Amino acid sequence: MERLFYRPKDAAAVLGMSRTAVFRLIKTGELRSIKHEGYRLIPACALLEFARKLEGSTAQDTAVA
Repeated sequence: MERLFYRPKDAAAVLGMSRTAVFRLIKTGELRSIKHEGYRLIPACALLEFARKLEGSTAQDTAVA
């Protein structure tokens, strides 16, 4: 079974960025997360959504340039 949720440290590794950057994305609302019993969890689908948005914005930036 695939993982349904990631801790910020693990999400950072998946996205190839720092843990601090992941918390910044959560704070700005760019990356969805939940708190459960004191733990911050990021749904796997939220990581995919973020990657798709990032990929889309990169494609638009390339088309404009």
